[in-house]
Amino acid sequence: MDSSYLRISLSFLFWALLLSPAVSQSSSCSSQTFSGVKSYPHCLDLPDLKAILHYSYDASNTTLAVVFSAPPSKPGGWIAWAINPKSTGMAGSQALVASKDPSTGVASVTTLNIVSYSSLVPSKLSFDVWDVKAEEAANDGGALRIFAKVKVPADLAASGKVNQVWQVGPGVSNGRIQAHDFSGPNLNSVGSLDLTGTTPGVPVSGGGGAGNSRIHKRNIHGILNAVSWGLLFPIGAMIARYMRIFESADPAWFYLHVSCQFSAYVIGVAGWATGLKLGSESKGIQYNTHRNIGICLFSIATLQMFAMLLRPRKDHKFRFVWNIYHHGVGYSILILGIINVFKGLSILNPKHTYKTAYIAVIGTLGGITLLLEVVTWVIVLKRKSAKSTKPLKA
Repeated sequence: MDSSYLRISLSFLFWALLLSPAVSQSSSCSSQTFSGVKSYPHCLDLPDLKAILHYSYDASNTTLAVVFSAPPSKPGGWIAWAINPKSTGMAGSQALVASKDPSTGVASVTTLNIVSYSSLVPSKLSFDVWDVKAEEAANDGGALRIFAKVKVPADLAASGKVNQVWQVGPGVSNGRIQAHDFSGPNLNSVGSLDLTGTTPGVPVSGGGGAGNSRIHKRNIHGILNAVSWGLLFPIGAMIARYMRIFESADPAWFYLHVSCQFSAYVIGVAGWATGLKLGSESKGIQYNTHRNIGICLFSIATLQMFAMLLRPRKDHKFRFVWNIYHHGVGYSILILGIINVFKGLSILNPKHTYKTAYIAVIGTLGGITLLLEVVTWVIVLKRKSAKSTKPLKA
């Protein structure tokens, strides 16, 4: 099979899979009922964690009444809804956290001032909140609900919007909430809440805001790195190893190899840069293994590019040493690149189809590699046998 055709086909397949839209969760906002006679004219099916928000807003006294509902990530877990007065993420937000007492089964609410991702301080919030209670939602799969009224700060009331954050977690231990997952939905659960809402009784979109922007950047980061380290570099290596065995392919194989690897490096650098940008915008969230492998990949791939400029002639005394270096670094890039693509997929936590597709693509490349390896050795052994049987010249 023509290598350039294979490269284009596989890249197109993977790009198409990653860019295909995910199926959104079904709306359940309007079907909810709960205790009390209070009316909440606005209802949001929030885009992540199966969360729902009912609310009403009285502009005359800047009072926001909310009912937040979500299932904890595990039985006995917790849910949280928060307003961040100054930013769009969890750090700095003022949170209401609901959980059930394991001994009594009674749900209650704790208020937290989230100073940073590692500092959760039970305390009064920076604004007034009252009529706070929690309950377990009947016939709703173990979901919990938080009821509260919030005095919206004057500057936020004037803007007509507040930054909301919501979250779910696995449990409570010794009065302290256990850390939530750091998968895609947990990191994307932020948005802007329009206090005035829309037509009463009509469900509206949760609005991704900064969350949607982060999702977009993370998807770009994942696509660039998957195509670079996970596809183009392996294909470039296959071109160099198996095309060069055919004398008619010289020097075409070399230019194809260089073009493929250089393209992979450029795309990989773009992916690495988007990763740095994401890291700078996600204070307190770290994926050390993924980050460290990425830094290592960028470093050794840069050295590999410079090594191409210093490539000795075939008859040079240092060509043997250069070959060892070039091949060793090249295979290191292949192994680390594929490992880091899988690390990235586990962080992005996309639909299972995407991971399956990448496994299928890598498996296909692996199968082609084994086949070409056998063909290559057959050709090499035949050539050696032909040379050994040639009669010696007198």
